[in-house]
Amino acid sequence: MSNEDLIPAGAAEGAVFRRVAWRLMPFLFICLVFNWLDRVAVSFAHLQFGADLHISDTAFGLSVGLFSAGYLLCEIPSNLVMERWGARRTLARIMIIWGLVTVGMAFVQGPYSLYATRTLLGMAEAGFFPGVILYLTYWFPSAYRARITSRFIMAIAVCGIVGGPSATWIMTHLAGLWGWHGWQWLFLLGGLPPVVAGFLAFGWLADKPDNARWLKKNEKIIIQQAMVREPSATIRPVRASLVSAFSNRTVWLLSLSYCLTITCTGNVVNFWVPSLLRAAGVQNLQQLGLLSALPHGVGIGAMLLACRHSDQHQERRWHFALGGALAMAGMLALPWIAHGTTETLFFLTVMVAGYLIATAIFWSIPAGLLPAQDRAIGFALINCCGQISSMLVPVLIGFLKTRLGGFEVALSLVSLFVGLGVIVMLAMTARTARLPVSQPYSVMDSQS
Repeated sequence: MSNEDLIPAGAAEGAVFRRVAWRLMPFLFICLVFNWLDRVAVSFAHLQFGADLHISDTAFGLSVGLFSAGYLLCEIPSNLVMERWGARRTLARIMIIWGLVTVGMAFVQGPYSLYATRTLLGMAEAGFFPGVILYLTYWFPSAYRARITSRFIMAIAVCGIVGGPSATWIMTHLAGLWGWHGWQWLFLLGGLPPVVAGFLAFGWLADKPDNARWLKKNEKIIIQQAMVREPSATIRPVRASLVSAFSNRTVWLLSLSYCLTITCTGNVVNFWVPSLLRAAGVQNLQQLGLLSALPHGVGIGAMLLACRHSDQHQERRWHFALGGALAMAGMLALPWIAHGTTETLFFLTVMVAGYLIATAIFWSIPAGLLPAQDRAIGFALINCCGQISSMLVPVLIGFLKTRLGGFEVALSLVSLFVGLGVIVMLAMTARTARLPVSQPYSVMDSQS
């Protein structure tokens, strides 16, 4: 890059990153909505196919765990493939295959076919979420990441808002059509959109800014300048190294915190909210779907405010701790204090808001702590360790609920894990309370 190519940072830079955000984020947002609708769909479908296929809570929990096992098996290879083949082809391949497997779930006949399809689905989806998080680091410097990540993570909350009502509507109104159960229609209609999105990804996404035909030359230079100013930036191309990533202590501590705080809470939010509401006395299927949307609606607002405040003050660790503490408090209170619908909804809202805040803030942290050569494998390894939690926690909850007849012991134990994850993060980042950033908040402040 020559000196005459250098362009002062400021309003022009903000305009470029807003253009990039409007190009990439709506599409990636929709893709994550499709991705997370599977979690919502199976949690509601379980209310019907549990009886139709004689699947117990323990067997359902095992199927959720096997999904994570398949995910765990293929996650790091998927991110390595993305580094070699590019994001466009990798993300497209993931979406097309997971959509087809989801359609196949409409044809399960019992516990063993459910186990098989859930394992295959985990293998198909592996690499999507950490792949997109890695992809965003190619386009946005650290000063933008909490808000950009929050826009992406917001899709999880949107799934919670639209997923429950739409799932229960399909299960109620399409039941019996062509002789199919409602839950079969749910999987069929949930599997087709990601297939379409996968084919669209080939034409819509660009692997990196240099490959984007829709960016002008000076816009590419502005992005390159911003990335060069990153604290961990390097002007040489880097190659992912398994040895470097696996020997990086920070990767393992981030993985432990993510495993304990984010995925432990996520398993409760994504798979057990309908059961918790039913235990609180909500029996009508459509009412249950509508009520399940309320915590996520409040959670979106809480997450956006927290991420804006985090970027404004360039502080991550205590914002993450706040989210984790809320998630822990809400989860712990649910089985012991919430004895009616109103109380259950309140503590569900506290838990979901904390979960969304902690998740969005968490994924703005690793890129500032890990060297560039460790990010592809590091992001995948963090998410992989999360899948270990996702593999074990649903089985634990299902087993304890079946044996003890309630959620008290199970949620108390999981809430303890969440608190430990917060402690790990605070201890790990004690020396870097203000995580490194590339530029001041004011670049995007006026447009947020």
